[in-house]
Amino acid sequence: MTRKLLAEFLGALLLAACVIGSGIMAERLAGGNAAMALMANTFATVAVLATIIVQFGPISGAHFNPVVTAAAVHLRRLDASTGALYMVAQVAGCCAGAILANAMFELPLVSASMHARSGMAQWLSEVVATSGLVFIAFRAPSFGEAAWRVALWIGAAYWFTASTSFANPAITVGRALSDTFAGIRPADVPGFIGAQLVGAVAGVWMLRIFAEPVEAA
Repeated sequence: MTRKLLAEFLGALLLAACVIGSGIMAERLAGGNAAMALMANTFATVAVLATIIVQFGPISGAHFNPVVTAAAVHLRRLDASTGALYMVAQVAGCCAGAILANAMFELPLVSASMHARSGMAQWLSEVVATSGLVFIAFRAPSFGEAAWRVALWIGAAYWFTASTSFANPAITVGRALSDTFAGIRPADVPGFIGAQLVGAVAGVWMLRIFAEPVEAA
């Protein structure tokens, strides 16, 4: 259990550090070109997601995301007590990752983001991004398959959703701690998390619809 929780903590930390850190670097180098900054942020996120899923998947299942863990508990692939511990590790990891990213770029370790992200379009985007993430993650037959499927989904959703696809309550909380390119105002966090929970329910619903049929004996 200690190894599993450490894997979830470290994976979440690396994910948040990459998302926030690459956002800081991209904004500094893009010279005001928001499209270039988002492209760089996307590439870094896709790369780190694929890597940490392959590395930590055999240890903890590579959730790094409370909605993925909640779906696993609902589908009886994980017990509730372990799921709760996973969620604590994920939130703590994402917060630590945000602090690490801020430190690497000589910014205040914690600074509440001023980046406004609110409104129906943003919330709908989070429902879509999160439902797709849950569906794709649990349909993957192996961690190797999940690595590229999940990473490419999130990379694409950076661009086709208005919210740039957070799809993760833990990283939503972490990103509120950095007043940078990838941040989100603390006041907007509840709306995002609510939408992500709706998306998780929709993702599980799709999993049940498209479950493999049971062959007759």
